[in-house]
Amino acid sequence: MTTSDICILISIVAYLLLVVWIGVAFSRKNKTTDDFYLGGRKLGPFVTAMSAEASDMSSWLLMGLPGVAYATGIADAFWTAIGLAIGTYINWLVVAKRLRKYTVACNNSTTIPIFFSNRYRDDKKILSVIAAVVIIIFFVPYTASGFAACGKLFASLFGWDYFAAMIISAVVIVGYTTLGGFLAASTSDFLQSIIMTIAIFVVLGYGVVTAGGIDSVMANAESMAGYFSLTSVYDAATGTSADYGIITIFSMLAWGLGYFGMPHVLLRFMAIEDPGKLKLSRRIATVWVFISLGVAIFIGVVGNAMSKKGVIPTLDDPETIIVSIATVISKHGIAAALIAGLILAGILAATMSTADSQLLAASSSASQNIIKEVFFKNLSERAAMIIARITVVVISVVAIFIAKDPNSSVFEIVSFAWAGFGAAFGPVMLLALFWKRSNKWGALTGMFTGGVMVFVWKFLVKPLGGAWNIYELLPAFIAAIAVNVVVSMLTKAPTQDMVDEFDGVVKECKAK
Repeated sequence: MTTSDICILISIVAYLLLVVWIGVAFSRKNKTTDDFYLGGRKLGPFVTAMSAEASDMSSWLLMGLPGVAYATGIADAFWTAIGLAIGTYINWLVVAKRLRKYTVACNNSTTIPIFFSNRYRDDKKILSVIAAVVIIIFFVPYTASGFAACGKLFASLFGWDYFAAMIISAVVIVGYTTLGGFLAASTSDFLQSIIMTIAIFVVLGYGVVTAGGIDSVMANAESMAGYFSLTSVYDAATGTSADYGIITIFSMLAWGLGYFGMPHVLLRFMAIEDPGKLKLSRRIATVWVFISLGVAIFIGVVGNAMSKKGVIPTLDDPETIIVSIATVISKHGIAAALIAGLILAGILAATMSTADSQLLAASSSASQNIIKEVFFKNLSERAAMIIARITVVVISVVAIFIAKDPNSSVFEIVSFAWAGFGAAFGPVMLLALFWKRSNKWGALTGMFTGGVMVFVWKFLVKPLGGAWNIYELLPAFIAAIAVNVVVSMLTKAPTQDMVDEFDGVVKECKAK
């Protein structure tokens, strides 16, 4: 290993030790499974905001999004980012406060599946079990994409075996998550959001300078057909552009719909200690998202100019763009190598901040909503905690198996999982919070329709091309909300106590 490699490794190891220490520090605060999965609803506004967004953005922010911009121009990345930014703001504005209060009113629900069952008085827990299965189906591959990103990072940096590097990363993530639970994950996510922010600004600044300045970057972008257009995309193989039509634009904007069904984001709303501080959290989260998405896209544009200048090589895998830039930075001395290590730790941070939250959400679904509620209803808290931690490990092993292929795309995996949650949970969540006439049967059929439609559209309809080439989240979301409404209207109305509870939450949300 070279001196720069050693310095990079020192920075990364220091970061990994820090997050493990956070897990150990918070391990003593997990007295019950409610503490382990929701932190006892004790999060402050800053941690709530930044842990939600860090867990949301994942390695997609530092690998997937810049990679798309690098390869095809700004259109695809821009419209996706706009959808996400708008979705983030609306989710915080509309859903956050009502969900926080409603989950408390519904027998202090501590997971999304439990909230659905409590909201609709589903004594047989059918809703929570199905919701738990949906979470496991989509979160396990989502977690696998995070493990894969870590493996790619170490393999491309040091030439390590991909699978071994991925295992090491997974062990660290599983370690602090299993020890510290939700509080450790949220605190480390707050730290990780800071590291991610530093990383993208350092990379952007260095990239602009070495590419010859803003004018040079813009000239390079404008020299490629459709690269700097919002209505076309660049095809590097042919040097030509392809139309990016209005249907595709709406399809990418639909990414924002996914937020209404993201368990790892919604849990942060539920966990804040003071609901009155959600307004502050919303402002912090929204500003950070708009800035970070914009910078990530421009890094892709700058990276393309750097490739043309010969500063970095032409990338076979566009998702490694920040890794390539950090590697170049590391050649400028020990201090620069340590900074490069911090940048690369930012990629790890992005990955780990999502993986830990996904692990907790998936394990809570398996241990709380299936194992405890269905099979062992009288488990002691000690036994429940043991099962919770074991479940984290088991789900991680499955995710590792899925992530063994180093050629998997982070962007593609995240895209599919995002659609699954958005369509299966988004309509159910919105109607549960804002329509008192919704009932259990509407929620069940809507959830099932959304989840199935994602698969149907992705693998059967979308391949037809043309007007059918729409991101699966949009048609699945529309179908799910329509089925939910129709079935709710055709079946028995909610009981009076459910209506009174709904009205009570609405009144409390309106009160200052």
